[in-house]
Amino acid sequence: MARRVRVMRMSVEQPLWRALAGYRVLTLFYAVGLFATAYARFPHPWVAIAYYGVLFVWTLGTLPRVASAANCTKRFLAADLTLAVGGILLTPLADAHTRIAHGGPTLPSIWTAGSVLAFALKGGWRWAAVASTAVAVANLVERGTPARDTVHNVMLVWVASIAIGYVVEVARASERTLARALEIEAATRERERLARDIHDSVLQVLAMVQRRGAVIGGEAAELGRLAGEQEVALRTLVSGGLNPVSRVCEDAADGAVVRIVDEPVPESADEPLDLRALLAPYAGSRVALAEPGAPVPLPAAAAREVAAAVGAALDNVRRHAGEDARAWILVEDEPDTVLVTVRDDGPGIPEGRLAQAEGEGRLGVAQSIRGRLRDIGGTAELISVPGQGTEVELSVPRAAVRPSDTRSTRRTRSTKSITSPEDIKGTTSTKSVSSTTTGRAESR
Repeated sequence: MARRVRVMRMSVEQPLWRALAGYRVLTLFYAVGLFATAYARFPHPWVAIAYYGVLFVWTLGTLPRVASAANCTKRFLAADLTLAVGGILLTPLADAHTRIAHGGPTLPSIWTAGSVLAFALKGGWRWAAVASTAVAVANLVERGTPARDTVHNVMLVWVASIAIGYVVEVARASERTLARALEIEAATRERERLARDIHDSVLQVLAMVQRRGAVIGGEAAELGRLAGEQEVALRTLVSGGLNPVSRVCEDAADGAVVRIVDEPVPESADEPLDLRALLAPYAGSRVALAEPGAPVPLPAAAAREVAAAVGAALDNVRRHAGEDARAWILVEDEPDTVLVTVRDDGPGIPEGRLAQAEGEGRLGVAQSIRGRLRDIGGTAELISVPGQGTEVELSVPRAAVRPSDTRSTRRTRSTKSITSPEDIKGTTSTKSVSSTTTGRAESR
């Protein structure tokens, strides 16, 4: 199956950078507007005009710099802060001393806060504290005396910038945690898929070689022993899990957390398949198949997973009930659900054996059956009574249902016990097994 690479960018910072760019532009026009309304009161307006000219070119020309953390370099931040502090210190040269003493605005006015916020978004609360302290010192020097309004404004900028810097740091940590959790979830699903494929192929072959080698004896027995050892080692690897390689990184272009996911590209995913055609090869002298007369269409991926789960159930019948055991497959096409039931006439499963098997790494039902149905939004119920055989019911809803929703809405009902080919054809059916037995059932 072909695979594609999907890149997922997640950044809670990007809206903040866009807001900062807008803030710088708006506060630029606000500062120019304040100067225009008080132009006649300035003893040296040419100083203010020259400064605003530089500020206008700088603000509009550096908008790409405040588009992301990657573009906002340390040199830019230093130059930006220098322009803000310089404007504060130039205010006494342009404005009258009486206006300054009565709390008149500085030349950059509230534009200065944008420079401090850039430090906060780039480096967190520590960088914000350094930048706001420099602005505070410049304001105190410009005023000459620490008036109440000056101290109030300085403290407001200092506290707000540090708080925003801290929030940004927390958001970055949360973003990385979320990206890591999504990566682990994807790796877990891939591990379960590989575990199913290995169980349905390699482990089955190794187990068969071990059994046949013990029967033949001689050199074949040694080969069987080696196959058995490899089977145990492989089961341990499958059940223990694979360590996923971290693929979470920083995007140098956006400053965003990036998660790269390898996804399988389904072949003809939009074309439904007839489930009957996929189950027909399982029918034989020991396996009876009863199916509706009309096609049973399912999405291609779901149909293949159901057929593979049926194959895994039949493998369990051969391994645990013996080569002479008989099995029956019943396909029911209901309006909102497709039901597939696999029943055998074996000795059943002793209580506690399923949990023990899963602990030994034998994931026939946990992964090859239940895992497959869970991935496509279905459910798998296994019912077994010692001496009365085992029954596996696979349920696939027509509508797409998330696995968590499926688990929470699972129906509790008695299951039809298939005892003969005649029962499959609908001549008779008997009710058996309580819901408590269903709750104990696990895969072999």
